[in-house]
Amino acid sequence: MILLPEKFDEAVWKLLKKIPKGKVTTYKQIAIALGKPNAARAVGNACKRNKNALRVPCHRVVLSNGKLGGYSKGLEKKIALLKREGVRIENRKVAEFNKRCCSF
Repeated sequence: MILLPEKFDEAVWKLLKKIPKGKVTTYKQIAIALGKPNAARAVGNACKRNKNALRVPCHRVVLSNGKLGGYSKGLEKKIALLKREGVRIENRKVAEFNKRCCSF
């Protein structure tokens, strides 16, 4: 399936809305769910272009090893949002990552 960049972004944002509060997923898992397993970086770029960060919770997307990765509003804001949802962060990594991680 070929997705134009704006359609790809919309597909990413649609999946982001499905991540429950208190859970995280990875850029790679989103790419796989979209049928583009090598597009994790493109998922990150779609998250970066997200203009509605609270309704489309890109702060819930982390690296495959549980590390936080980036966030357009700054890493401290990402940490604060995740903590507010009950996600424990230790050394800039999601604590109990395997329990907190969800897939599609």
